[in-house]
Amino acid sequence: QVQLVESGGGLVQAGGSLRLSCAASGIIFRLSVMDWYRQAPGKQREAVATISSSGRFNYADSVKGRFTISRDSAKNTVYLQMNSLKPEDTAVYLCHTTYGPGYWGQGTQVTVSS
Repeated sequence: QVQLVESGGGLVQAGGSLRLSCAASGIIFRLSVMDWYRQAPGKQREAVATISSSGRFNYADSVKGRFTISRDSAKNTVYLQMNSLKPEDTAVYLCHTTYGPGYWGQGTQVTVSS
């Protein structure tokens, strides 16, 4: 059974930082592309950051220079370090993998106050 479990969300003031974690099980993590998406109320889900099995990464323009995605294959965990947070970063952040048919986590809420 595949599970992606996010943690680390919360309420933070603008300019602050949070680190999200996504613990994966039931997949061959070291071979899997891992992504972070976010969905704000009334908006479409958008890709935030992607990291390949070899550690290559890609970011949405809106978070470049502020967010960093990383992975730890020993822990089957992918991280999203978010710095210089803005109110417009407020959203539910979801972990995703393209392994197999693709799987989603349940999401973790990030709220940035101005």
